[in-house]
Amino acid sequence: MKEALEAALREILGPGEVVALRRLPGGASKEAWAVDYRTGEALHPLFLRRAGGGVIYSKTLALAEEFRLLQVAWAHGVKVPEPLHYFPDLEGREAFLMRRLEGEAIGARVVRRPELARARETLPQAMAEELAKIHALSPDEVPFLQPPSLPSWRAALEEAYRDLDALGEPHPALEWGLRWLLDHPPRELPPVVVHGDFRVGNLLVDGEGLVAVLDWEFAHLGDPREDLAWPLVRAWRFGEDGKRLGGVGEVGPFLERYNALTGRDIAEEELFWWEVLGNVRWGLGALKQARRHLRGEERSVELAVLGRLASEMEYEVLHLLERHG
Repeated sequence: MKEALEAALREILGPGEVVALRRLPGGASKEAWAVDYRTGEALHPLFLRRAGGGVIYSKTLALAEEFRLLQVAWAHGVKVPEPLHYFPDLEGREAFLMRRLEGEAIGARVVRRPELARARETLPQAMAEELAKIHALSPDEVPFLQPPSLPSWRAALEEAYRDLDALGEPHPALEWGLRWLLDHPPRELPPVVVHGDFRVGNLLVDGEGLVAVLDWEFAHLGDPREDLAWPLVRAWRFGEDGKRLGGVGEVGPFLERYNALTGRDIAEEELFWWEVLGNVRWGLGALKQARRHLRGEERSVELAVLGRLASEMEYEVLHLLERHG
């Protein structure tokens, strides 16, 4: 791997050598590596994203597509790490290189650490601004993102039903949530480029605010409210439940800023449908990840724990629908 990286980096950054290469912890479906490349007196901190043992969702982007999407986002001023090089085969798996940025991405730290208090004050506005830029990206520049053949909400529901059926065991709380969603469809909106996992935990933050939006593997064409409601899912508040927007702020100012920038008129109550869906989908995703461990595809305590956490999403679905009446 070191030799392949050096060969590519010589073309991009000039003659030099990889002086550090270490795998980073975390990452449910992709490997993450820190790479330090030295050219003369300059040290270039880089980040390698490499295919892992499996995927959470069947429509997860290939790394080549994710790399291309990052290039488009970078060109249009979205806060992303600068994409540098794509490897079709790096020791048997595809991968790509980016500039490595400094900051904190672990959600529990972002919502609690005192040194990030100032950043938390600015995050709701910054999140709205980045989503506005993402949703303005032209689908023509990313033709591999195909529009759904059904309305976005219906396509999302059908995919969730398929995931539930594939588990081969009953989860009545999740099924009840899906039935409620089916019986209360939202109004249709034109599809946009959706990040697909826009939340605290996929945002790189430093003491001043938002540094970059990370992890684009679930991007697709869909309803903009999907991205707006995803950070409202309880799991992404990391215990700070008093702040409904990702444990860092309130929904109102966030949505108001987004509407001002996009010209859309999305009401806060419209996000409820997508919040319920988000909790159902993450519950299903956690159960699917646990099955990778149980089937022996990837033995991992982290994956096993995700399966246990699915009950929290089931409880939240019941709580939301009871509160809604």
